[in-house]
Amino acid sequence: MSRKIGKILLALTLPAALAVAVAAPADADQAVRLQYRTSSTGATTAQAEPWFQVFNDGTTSIPLNQIKIRYYLKGAESYRFACSWAVVSCSTVTGHFVPQADGRQYLEVGFTSGTLAPGTSTRDLQLRFYRADWQSFTQSDDPSFGPHTSYTNWDKATVYVNGQLAWGNPSGSEPDPDPTDPPGPGGELFDDFTYTNASDPRLQQRGWTVRSSQGGPGVPGATWSASAVSFPGGLLTLDSSTDGTASGTVQTELSTANRKFHEGTYAARVRFSDAPVSGPDGEHVVQTFFTITPLRFNLDPDYGELDFEYLPNGGWGEPANILYATSWETYQGDPWQAVNTHTEERTSFAGWHDLVIQVSGGHIKYYVDGRLFADHSGIHYPETPMWIMFNQWFIDLQAATGTRTYRQQVDWVYHAKNEVLSPAQIQSRVGAFRTAGTAFQDTVPNP
Repeated sequence: MSRKIGKILLALTLPAALAVAVAAPADADQAVRLQYRTSSTGATTAQAEPWFQVFNDGTTSIPLNQIKIRYYLKGAESYRFACSWAVVSCSTVTGHFVPQADGRQYLEVGFTSGTLAPGTSTRDLQLRFYRADWQSFTQSDDPSFGPHTSYTNWDKATVYVNGQLAWGNPSGSEPDPDPTDPPGPGGELFDDFTYTNASDPRLQQRGWTVRSSQGGPGVPGATWSASAVSFPGGLLTLDSSTDGTASGTVQTELSTANRKFHEGTYAARVRFSDAPVSGPDGEHVVQTFFTITPLRFNLDPDYGELDFEYLPNGGWGEPANILYATSWETYQGDPWQAVNTHTEERTSFAGWHDLVIQVSGGHIKYYVDGRLFADHSGIHYPETPMWIMFNQWFIDLQAATGTRTYRQQVDWVYHAKNEVLSPAQIQSRVGAFRTAGTAFQDTVPNP
């Protein structure tokens, strides 16, 4: 599945104010940055091969013996470190493993001599490590691992200068991101979509944004129209249309304004459609329910996206209707590189469906009408809070005669923070809200 254009444009339109910065160095004159790649990309391996480059983006020189790189691992197995090749010479590179109280450990890489001048880098540090008993091991769940074969900025490993954190997130000292159970209830979001129209002030008051800004995903030059979003009979209704031209194409989206949703259970009752409500059929339209984190830079390791996407007329090389469940680790726009995993079924999903996404214990489980549809894990597990979104957009344009209008509807949406709920439990909670006459509730705390 290729989503090159859509993903690039979506990244460009995400609010810049919501970007999350990595840790800044204690001394701004000594700004360092770490890039990472690996020559061993498999989920399991006999030998891990992290390669690094440390950059000095500051204005003063840094003695290399003040710099430490930490690469975080799960488990307490005994490992051996080796330097395969380094521009600064392997004779100046050190490495040892440091155990932590939570049962993890990290590889700490240092230097015995040398200086990192402003505007320069160490260039290649081609490192490797292996189990002392030479048994293969799983590296895909190591906090610092990524399957990237070209250098990219990498904040899942850290850099310390003179003992001060200067770059990255110290994953190894944080609580285990893959607990057996989530840390306990953290609030609920429920919305029955009882609004008058897209201009109803309660939408904004309750944390929703009806999109009207330009950009992707979808057809370049298309309009994202708030007026094409309506709520007849308490149903969120997205009416997207096209006359075969970019200027005559309207796409629709509703999104939470706050990016505060992470582990727990997501659910929505969604109506997909195979045919337009007016005009001839045939467009490659995408109907969705998903969560997403902004991409700060190419191959950002903290990017995340969990998708239900229904293509009633195919697209992305598919000839007919198909439903995708896709979990994203990250991506790069140019040249295109996608790091995701997906499960799909090639059949019609027209009509109402109860869609559920459970995010807990290192697994992302997708359910359709109570049936387990997909189970994804490993590096695709989301690391950071996300928005909840619904949108309907066009992959490309066919030769239309007249205007075609496609409709996606949503009956309700629900999220339980830090709780793993079965589809039956969700139905019970939604039913309780409706019996009590509760049209909206949001007790999920803002970050």
